[in-house]
Amino acid sequence: MTMETLVAANEATIRPAERLEPWGLQWTPIVAGALAASALSLIMLSFATALGLGVASTAPTWRDTSFALWLLSGIYLILQSLISFGCGGYFAGRVRVPYVSAADDTETRDGFHGVASWALAVLIGAVLVALVAWASSKPAATTQPPSASEPSVLSFELDHLFRAPRRPPNVDLTAERAEAARILMTSSSHNGVATDDRAYLVQQVTALTGLAAGDAERRVDTTIANAKSAISRARAASIIVAFSAAAALLFGAVAAWAGAAAGGRHRDGAPISDWMVHSNRWSRRRMPAPRPMP
Repeated sequence: MTMETLVAANEATIRPAERLEPWGLQWTPIVAGALAASALSLIMLSFATALGLGVASTAPTWRDTSFALWLLSGIYLILQSLISFGCGGYFAGRVRVPYVSAADDTETRDGFHGVASWALAVLIGAVLVALVAWASSKPAATTQPPSASEPSVLSFELDHLFRAPRRPPNVDLTAERAEAARILMTSSSHNGVATDDRAYLVQQVTALTGLAAGDAERRVDTTIANAKSAISRARAASIIVAFSAAAALLFGAVAAWAGAAAGGRHRDGAPISDWMVHSNRWSRRRMPAPRPMP
């Protein structure tokens, strides 16, 4: 039998799984792992919202939240990312069909499938967040026009600014509140509220609340200081959310790789404890041999 005949016979007996590209991805386990990670992440985020682990809220008292709660919320965000993406990666590696022709780099292949499921889950989450934001920003028939809207971060300050002991019924202060909010937003700038803007606020407060000029000035100054503090705390909360989300996504990719590798070992009949066994053997090889006692 010639060499050409042997090669043809071997190629004819290769199974279909062995004819796949060396770095081809199987999208069924990737999609399944991404859906599992997205579902688990949604469950854990809903549980965190119920517990109050958030750095922002619609209530005005959220600004009194301590820094420890902000930090705990960020840590929980990272923890849920590790758990959800790790489970999604494990699911992707566990259900993946192994490639017989490339058994040497099976763990690497499983890891790439886990990272692919992580990327798809992140994309699904981004699309859902964009849809929710679009639906929330879409004006309805009962909402105010954008020109008359006011930032929710300063709603409490605006209530305090135009508070009056007596006011005629059915008085609409929507335009005045929106204008005052735009002025108060400049309190967080380097120059602060301009002098003419401050004088205008004092004039508006005097006319709408019936306070004396001195009392109106003190109220305006207090509101400007409170608005600057509220904007600063909202900015700090946004920074914590951004850094926590970035760290959670980065750690989530690592967890997805490790979870997929663990799922692949379980799929092939090897327990996770083999990692510890191999690492202990490697460390014992690296350690110097004990010297004999004299």
